[in-house]
Amino acid sequence: MGEIDDALERAEREGFTREPPKTLQGQVNFLLRSLRTARAVAEEIGVTADSVNRYRRGARRTPPPEIAARIDRAVRSRWQPRVRRRRREQAATATGITVETRARFGYTAPVGTTDDGRMRRLTVHLPPSYAQRLFDARARGEGEGRLRDIIAEGFKDVYFQDGGTRALGLSDVALNDIDYLDLDF
Repeated sequence: MGEIDDALERAEREGFTREPPKTLQGQVNFLLRSLRTARAVAEEIGVTADSVNRYRRGARRTPPPEIAARIDRAVRSRWQPRVRRRRREQAATATGITVETRARFGYTAPVGTTDDGRMRRLTVHLPPSYAQRLFDARARGEGEGRLRDIIAEGFKDVYFQDGGTRALGLSDVALNDIDYLDLDF
């Protein structure tokens, strides 16, 4: 996972209406309901089906830290799918997505102007069409580079060119050296 994919995941989690299970037994039971079999859960978290059943029964209470982290990650990635879907649909059709970042922006500009990339801290609200493109690219499994390109294009249109009222000669914007990136929708 890349920085943008992680930011999308964090933004989806902010919309949870309830907290996911905290106990190991509760987490494993949730995964069993989601994935249907102990074998499927075992493959997901990297243990044996017998270990999954021991966790479920409470015979084993403390897994190794890396297994506990995998269990938590698997639960959070499946928690409240309808809430996640509703938030994505709302962002893609009505509200858009807000991107806050500190990154180096490089761009191609006409002769006589500066095209020197520099670190900028920006918070920009992108229209719903960019949110839809981000969600679609993520669903298709496109790489981090494609997600960066979509956000950079949004910054070019909304921030640098201000919807076509300035910097019309600006032809290409690149999002490089991300210090941090946060999304909200």
